[in-house]
Amino acid sequence: MTGVIGRCVYMAEAAAPSAAGGVPVIILREGTQRTRGREAQLNNIMVAKIIAEAMRSSLGPRGMDKMLVDSFGDVTITSDGATILKEMEVEHPVAKMLVEIAKAQDAEVGDGTTTVVVLAGELLAKAEELIEKEVHPAIIIDGYRKAAVKALEVLDKIGVPISPTDRETLKKIAKTSMAAKIVSEDADHLADLVVDAVLRVAEQVNGKWTIDLDNIKIEKKEGQSIRDTAIIDGIVLDKEVVHSGMPKIIHDAKIALLDCPLEIEKTEFDAKLHIESPEQMKAFMEQEEQMLKEMVDKIASVGANVVLCQKGIDDVAQHFLARKGILAVRRIKRSDIEKIARATGARIITRLEEISEKDLGKARLVEERRVGEDKMVFIEGCDNPKSITILVRGGTKRLVDEAERSIKDALNVVKDVLLESKIVAGGGASEIEVALALRDYAKSLAGKEQLAVEKFAEALEVIPMQLAENAGLDPIEAIVSLRAKHKEGNKWIGVNVFDGKLEDMYKLEILEPLLVKKQAVKAAVEAAAMILKIDDIIAASRLEEKKEKEAGQEESSFEQE
Repeated sequence: MTGVIGRCVYMAEAAAPSAAGGVPVIILREGTQRTRGREAQLNNIMVAKIIAEAMRSSLGPRGMDKMLVDSFGDVTITSDGATILKEMEVEHPVAKMLVEIAKAQDAEVGDGTTTVVVLAGELLAKAEELIEKEVHPAIIIDGYRKAAVKALEVLDKIGVPISPTDRETLKKIAKTSMAAKIVSEDADHLADLVVDAVLRVAEQVNGKWTIDLDNIKIEKKEGQSIRDTAIIDGIVLDKEVVHSGMPKIIHDAKIALLDCPLEIEKTEFDAKLHIESPEQMKAFMEQEEQMLKEMVDKIASVGANVVLCQKGIDDVAQHFLARKGILAVRRIKRSDIEKIARATGARIITRLEEISEKDLGKARLVEERRVGEDKMVFIEGCDNPKSITILVRGGTKRLVDEAERSIKDALNVVKDVLLESKIVAGGGASEIEVALALRDYAKSLAGKEQLAVEKFAEALEVIPMQLAENAGLDPIEAIVSLRAKHKEGNKWIGVNVFDGKLEDMYKLEILEPLLVKKQAVKAAVEAAAMILKIDDIIAASRLEEKKEKEAGQEESSFEQE
């Protein structure tokens, strides 16, 4: 049977006559392409190496930025791995898999996206060397998995326990995550804000810390400088007050959060009204107005002086609210409404008839302010703010966008340390230390798995090697020196990219969460194993290409006629 498949699937037209009556056996659709065996494996590895190669130069504080222009002409300038891969719009399935592991790394720990892709690419490059020496991919995968387990053990062993509320250490970790970004000059100021923000929303439950970063809203607005970025004790809405006659500032605000419109809802079924006189028309209009007035009266009766509505507010309702001296904002995102509820203690109202004084949230101040060229509504001074806002400022849109990405990464690494209170030094120090331990471990293994573990150790060294290269050092010389220093017991010696030296990274306060390193190893090994296991690629013809081909055939037949 295998022989028949082998003969007839290389092209859709290839058909082997069946035993019964010469009916052709067509297995794959027309235009299907098939690559298998060694060729498929090497092609996949080549794609992964190309993606990793594109990412390598952006690794570390001395890494270069990438300018990405999408199909609409929008420009993004960044060195953030997750953003680069997201904007690259890759086509090959293997490239998409690497994008997926970078996204998973970003979602899980929020940092180390460039590291995980570079490491996965290097693991596959080392596997290619073994495949060419006739080592079976299954043996390589087993060796890699054993090496990963050992690597995680070593990382746990060298990780330094810290107090989760040690502000100074948390600040150093946040600064390290921003060192590779455009905003590195202002990292000191931003790191302070990030640590403040995380500790404000962090809660201890049964002795364990829980942090929901959704409680930290990041609002950005061009203008001023990065140093004007600030934490707001409450929520900032990129909206303005709906009516010019409403107050622009409310002290001791009592806030009603509505998940229902302040409008006359249209019926779901078609209806016709026969109005035969102006009086009937007037009565109809007055009835609508009366209904809207009753809605506003209901809100005012419970003592609310601020209305924040997820849906629309009718013009007539706006007029009545203004007359009552109530500040109102409409069409607020659901996520923002939930953050306001957490910050102010309000309950979200879905049926206006059931509103009561107990449902209202409290804030010291609700105010509309001009920020840059736009107006924004600030809700500040909440009693126990479970949600806060970081208002990001910067000279240009691209700078503000990059600052937002940097702050998100820093928030995540601080969160990681609270979840697992162990840290390691950066600069490639931990990778060299793990590689050293793996080489010793490889000697205890028999057979070809030993080769795979040794290659894993070599692959880990790509991180310090690339950091050295990006800093303008000789990468081979740097790796040899690092190995020698680590063998002497200096486990925190790494690449100081700023001075171009090999120094103790722990003393230089270049610190990273252990969780980020562990996740990078896990994700890179999983991706490499998945790609190595593929030995057959059957790609269906693309719909667009098929349409173009059919259009071309129609055109040629028309010309013949």
